[in-house]
Amino acid sequence: MASIEVGRVCVKTLGREAGLKCVIVDVIDKNFVLVTGPPKLTGVKRRRTNVKHLEPTSESVDVKKGATDEEVMKATGRGKRAEFMKTTVLPEQSVTASAESTERA
Repeated sequence: MASIEVGRVCVKTLGREAGLKCVIVDVIDKNFVLVTGPPKLTGVKRRRTNVKHLEPTSESVDVKKGATDEEVMKATGRGKRAEFMKTTVLPEQSVTASAESTERA
């Protein structure tokens, strides 16, 4: 599976931004990373996040450590990668909960 590294595209699994994609811009320590969406592209604000709340994808973006939101926007570019970043992913809890609720009906 993909590792936690600068430039890795991840999906946030918990919190108000669950299901949104973000880019790791700095590794703080073994438990925390600094991520950004950037907000104009995906809606994820730049913030420190626990690595347990992230699901790495196979995609990565070529950015340097501590890159600004503008640099991340430029690195994602336009086209398929930008469209990939804009799409949301439903958390597994929601998918299994909705499947269970349809089975009960």
